[in-house]
Order: sequence, then structure tokens, then C-alpha cells
Amino acid sequence: MAPLTVAVLGLGEAGSAIAGDLVAAGVSVRGFDPAAGDAPAGVELVADARAAAAGSDVVLSVNAATVAVEVARSAAGGLGPGQVYADLNTAGAALKRTVAEVVDATGAAFADVALMTPVPGRGLRTPALVSGVGADELARLLGPLGMPIEVLGAEPGAAATRKLLRSVFTKGLAAACIESTRAARAAGCEEWMRAEIADVLAGADAALLERLLTGSERHATRRIHEVRDARELLGELGVEPRVSAAAEGWLAELEAEREGVGHGR
Repeated sequence: MAPLTVAVLGLGEAGSAIAGDLVAAGVSVRGFDPAAGDAPAGVELVADARAAAAGSDVVLSVNAATVAVEVARSAAGGLGPGQVYADLNTAGAALKRTVAEVVDATGAAFADVALMTPVPGRGLRTPALVSGVGADELARLLGPLGMPIEVLGAEPGAAATRKLLRSVFTKGLAAACIESTRAARAAGCEEWMRAEIADVLAGADAALLERLLTGSERHATRRIHEVRDARELLGELGVEPRVSAAAEGWLAELEAEREGVGHGR
């Protein structure tokens, strides 16, 4: 059997890591990136996205959301039935559906890929959620090479939606950590704050999540005052209380919801 041929459109840090692992797995890899000076060892650089896509079994777009549609249109002339075009860019569901429309018109199968952890250090072994009509085929082709793929179904945008929902938590958590440690630095106890955060994260489990969710609803009134005091403290320390202000707003909404239920509304 002829070796699998994969085109990688975008040879930045992530694309190069994935391309290098594909080569190591025995895949024939073509690459295109207008800004790339060279390519990972074993990757054949080609003139443009169309040339990379032509004849490839799988095409991986590893770029930025701002150029995802443009890259798909550039590759479209080299796409046809029997191929899978996978968009690995972090983007919303609407953009993924737009890319899918471009790909569908060529007869190729579209796969919406959401990479769920940073690619550097993992490369092809980066866990991925995949949806779209090409999801099953992508899993069949790349799964045996070491890519952990969870197929969500045939709807383009389903994978992107889950990644962005997860980002609400992870990026929000990062923002809370930044705000807490900056305030603690101003108060002269940053190392203590870092240890407190690390201790909470080390012990995190489903029970903690349930306490955070139900406890916030049950004790919203009391916690509003606590968060308000914390917000005022940050102001005194010269730290903008962005996360604290948002937390106060959420607690106020939870309080209003509980009062509404209590009054039969």
C-alpha cells in the first residue's frame, strides 16, 4: 500500500510539530507556509496550498482563525472526493461552518478539529475533539498514528464549541490567578498566595466543583459582601479588580434568581 499522504498548511510552531511527528510515523508529508523559511526534516515544501492539497489523503490547516477561510479557498482547487480537509484553527462554530461550506463544494469531507491542549511538546499526540462529515475518516487515518481523537458527530462547529466553552473556564481561571497573585504581590504575600492556589488546584475534583456551584447559589448573599470587600481591597492595592467585579456580578444574579424562586416568580 502507498504511504498516507498528508498536507500541512501552516508550518508555525504547532504545524511543524505535527508535521515532524507525521514524518516520524512514516507518512509522506507536504507542507506550505508563505512565511516559512524551511520545513521540518522530511517535509516536502511545495509552491502553494493548492499544490499541497492535490493528491493528499488528508489536508491539515494549522493557521490562525483570521486566515482559515482564505487558506481553505486557496486549497480548494486541489481538493476532491475521497480527501479529508481538517481545520485545526481555534475559532467559533460559525467560522468552522463557513470553512465547511468551502470544502463541501469541492467534494472533499470537512473535519472541525479542536486541539484541547498546547501542541508544543505533544505534536501529533495532542488530544483532539473532531466533528464534521470527515471526522470518522480523520480518526481512522490519524488515530493509529498516535493522535488521540474523540469524534463528536457530523456537525461542523461542534468541536469548536466545546473548546471555546472549556476556554471560558481555563482562561477565566488564568485571569483569576493573575489577579490574585498581583494583588498578593502588592500586599507583600505573593509566595503565600501562590501556595494557596497550587494547593487548591492539586486537590481539585468533582466534589470541589459541586461545592463551588451549589455553594455559590446557596450562599450568594453572604459571598457578595465578601467579594465586594475583596474588590475594594484590590482598589486600595492598586490592582484593577476585573475578575472580582465579574464575580460580584454573578453572585448578584444568583441572589436575584434565588429571591425570584422564593417569591414564586
